[in-house]
Amino acid sequence: MLGHLGFSYVGLVYLLMLFIPNLIWTNNQALDYHTKNENKVLSVFEKVGQVLVTCVVLMFKDFNINRISLWSIWLLISFLLMLIYELCWIRYFLSEPTEKNFYRSLFEIPVPLASLPVIAFLILGIYGKVIWLIISIIILGIGHIGIHLQHLNAIKH
Repeated sequence: MLGHLGFSYVGLVYLLMLFIPNLIWTNNQALDYHTKNENKVLSVFEKVGQVLVTCVVLMFKDFNINRISLWSIWLLISFLLMLIYELCWIRYFLSEPTEKNFYRSLFEIPVPLASLPVIAFLILGIYGKVIWLIISIIILGIGHIGIHLQHLNAIKH
């Protein structure tokens, strides 16, 4: 395992793709967005998962591109999902800043701003064959997607 440790520039790119729109969002939050009734258990899963994913994706060089092969399709699919995630952010920033627009589905994908990066990081974990990222993103996904589905259900009722 120690031979797999090392800086991942791919992980850094993914984190930048994740963090930059979220930083922009802090100044463009939905006008009706609130977090006061979030499930505490899901919130713990989300926060623990965020720390784990951030650390793991940066510290395993297995995510870096060493050679192009058929296995690289996993990385390509993962990266395409991250690009679609970026497009969802653009769609949100160009629309009225409401929770309805924030949680708007994309091609029947519920809460794409929560689910797309989780799926992309899961596939990145498969590409790198790093079980620690797979476990970490499952923890994050339970919390993050769960919280956003709760928000979506709240605005539907």
